[in-house]
Amino acid sequence: MANHASAKKRIRRNARMEIINKIRKNRVRSFIKKVELAIEKADKEKAKEAFVQAQPEMHRSVTKGIFKKNTIARKLSRLSSRIKKIA
Repeated sequence: MANHASAKKRIRRNARMEIINKIRKNRVRSFIKKVELAIEKADKEKAKEAFVQAQPEMHRSVTKGIFKKNTIARKLSRLSSRIKKIA
């Protein structure tokens, strides 16, 4: 167990941030899931609309340090290509 006050404070802070980061990660996953559901239904308009809403949320998760930049770039690229294949 931590003995220094700063270490104890850091433990408390890490616990708070862990909860916040989980919430942010789940939020991004929800946006991705909406896009994927629209793709499965072959509804191109809904898929595009969901994708437009998901993009800023996914990019925000990169700036917050939840996901790495290339991970989000890869996910966006794959979703985009799947939407384009719907015809």
